[in-house]
Amino acid sequence: MISSLSHIVRLARAGFVFAREGVFGLVDPSPLPPPAQAAIRIARLIERRDAKSGARLSRALTRLGPTYVKLGQFLATRPDVVGVAMARDLESLQDRLPPFPQTEAIATIETAFEKPLSEIFAQFGEAVAAASIAQVHRAEIETDGIRKPVAVKVLRPHVGARFNEDLSAFRYAAQKMEGLSSEARRLRLVEIVETLARSVAMEMDLRLEAAALSEMAENTRDDPDFRTPTVDWDRTSHNVLTMEWIDGIALNDRARLEASGIDLPALGRNLIQSFLRHALRDGFFHADMHPGNLFVDHAGHLIAVDFGIMGRLGMKERQFLAEILLGFITRDYRRVAEVHFEAGYVPSHHSVENFAQAIRAIGEPIHNRAADEISMAKLLTLLLEVTGLFDMRTRPELIMLQKTMVVVEGVARSFDPKLDIWSTADPVVRDWIERNLGPVGRIQAAASGAGDLGRILLGLPALASRGLAALEQFEAVTRNGLVLAPQTVAALGEQQARKSRWQSAALWIIALALLALLWSA
Repeated sequence: MISSLSHIVRLARAGFVFAREGVFGLVDPSPLPPPAQAAIRIARLIERRDAKSGARLSRALTRLGPTYVKLGQFLATRPDVVGVAMARDLESLQDRLPPFPQTEAIATIETAFEKPLSEIFAQFGEAVAAASIAQVHRAEIETDGIRKPVAVKVLRPHVGARFNEDLSAFRYAAQKMEGLSSEARRLRLVEIVETLARSVAMEMDLRLEAAALSEMAENTRDDPDFRTPTVDWDRTSHNVLTMEWIDGIALNDRARLEASGIDLPALGRNLIQSFLRHALRDGFFHADMHPGNLFVDHAGHLIAVDFGIMGRLGMKERQFLAEILLGFITRDYRRVAEVHFEAGYVPSHHSVENFAQAIRAIGEPIHNRAADEISMAKLLTLLLEVTGLFDMRTRPELIMLQKTMVVVEGVARSFDPKLDIWSTADPVVRDWIERNLGPVGRIQAAASGAGDLGRILLGLPALASRGLAALEQFEAVTRNGLVLAPQTVAALGEQQARKSRWQSAALWIIALALLALLWSA
């Protein structure tokens, strides 16, 4: 109960900050029940006078601290949850903080490797970038008398405790909302929080980021126009990641790109095709491909950095993506609808014909426009909106893909406003379909299926034994009943009574805290 009280206090503080920054002014109260409408009207009474200007939600999340900034960045990838307007607001949210002291960074490195800094790096400079979880330093290593620059990412000291406290409050809120709202259950709010928690946990172990970087390097080693920095595993640990220093030009430095004579339209096409290749061919893509994380070197190679946020697609999701893209290209709307049903994304009690009709309403307007006016990311956004009408449960991996595509497409079109996204994507999509859904792909799938069947047959004796044991246990329960000891029943009753008392006390404390905050404002 103490933990519930602390969660309520944290969430009440967040609600107060949201109210002061005018966030509730972004909410349409009309579909909400009367108590919620009244609560929003009360919250709006304490808005700051200048709260209506600027990115309100981004401003509030920044005030609330690093965990909320991460939550905002994550929700920017979920317009299905927060709405398109709020998602756009959150896109401006920057995960930038002042750097922590150089002495603390050095202490972290020396503790990680149990040796003095001078034995690890020949030179170690000040931080060049700092965010909520880690900061980056430029350093040099020396091998056989030759010095080489490296980038060293160092985790913030004690960062885990603050994130864990806030994430526990997020879980509490999501569980309560799912208990009250069927829409919250459809959107899988608890799963969203758990996905965020897993993402943050992976970002807090820099060995996992190094592994993601290494995996993508392996996947793309034969790609002619894309590469990743190399990892220095000898100087990498839980709290420290050392990798190759990239001297290329960042894609957000338009002036340097133009001055260097780089073919910008070709760079845009390379970006689109590289992203689709990673998503379809590898099922593993960089999910934070904003221009600051992308560079181009003197040879014209596209280089990605910062592998803290990655996306994965299973074979089913990749087939789904490829077939719906090809279906829209060829205007085969029934096939697009069938793919949704085959993947199990839309419940079978719905009509394929009705769903195909809804898909047509999205696809037909596209074919009345010039190719450079068609947004593949906008198409997927509309598709995900329509699927909500047919009880399609949210697929976090597809939302992350869609949001990354929005960013990638925006960057590519900034280099070439007339870029035909569809003709650029077409060879990658068709190549994947031919390889995986054509004759060769079907033979490989059959071979894989035969292997799976063999493993299932080998496991049948053990499966039958476990099934027999489960049946015997079930028979014993049905024959004798499930009996609880008297002391167990008494303990359960006492626990429920304590829970009720604590919840009542918590509500009074929160009410008094809110009154105090309002009075001090």
